[in-house]
Amino acid sequence: MNQIRRICQHSKYIYLNSVRLYSRDLYEPDYLEAMKSKIPLYDTLNIQIKGYDYPVLESFQKIIHNLAKNMDINVEDAWALPHQDLNILTYKPKSEIVDNQYGLKVFRRTVQVTDVSSTQLPLLIRAIETTTPAGVTVNIVNHAEHYDEERYIPDKELLTLKQSLEDHGSSKKK
Repeated sequence: MNQIRRICQHSKYIYLNSVRLYSRDLYEPDYLEAMKSKIPLYDTLNIQIKGYDYPVLESFQKIIHNLAKNMDINVEDAWALPHQDLNILTYKPKSEIVDNQYGLKVFRRTVQVTDVSSTQLPLLIRAIETTTPAGVTVNIVNHAEHYDEERYIPDKELLTLKQSLEDHGSSKKK
């Protein structure tokens, strides 16, 4: 037990369920420690919103962005993701005959916030809950690498050129 306390005293940060707690550091002056917040901070969070109506989703993203700024929460970035096309089929009763066919587009937006205090996050979540329009879903997740990768649309021409170069290079070796 004493060994764990010694390790915690010498470490700069203690992580507990993705919440960063600040502790003493032996190599920094005391006045720097006094300036730090004693309230735990969350790391980077992504507020992901999804909906079928483009103008409503754009407006709601703006509301979230302004709400976070008014609460003095650091909005790091905000971006749109490529839409998804859904093909919905309805069938006639008790048959396999298609009655109607619908094409839907699902639009997605993300607002990224950083260093949110543990006292501000519940207030932000509650405000987002009360202002969420009908047909829009909201997810708040920890940021991961794959969220950055999915925001870019691959260039098909570039990919085909790279593939042809690889094929050409492998044919020369044979």
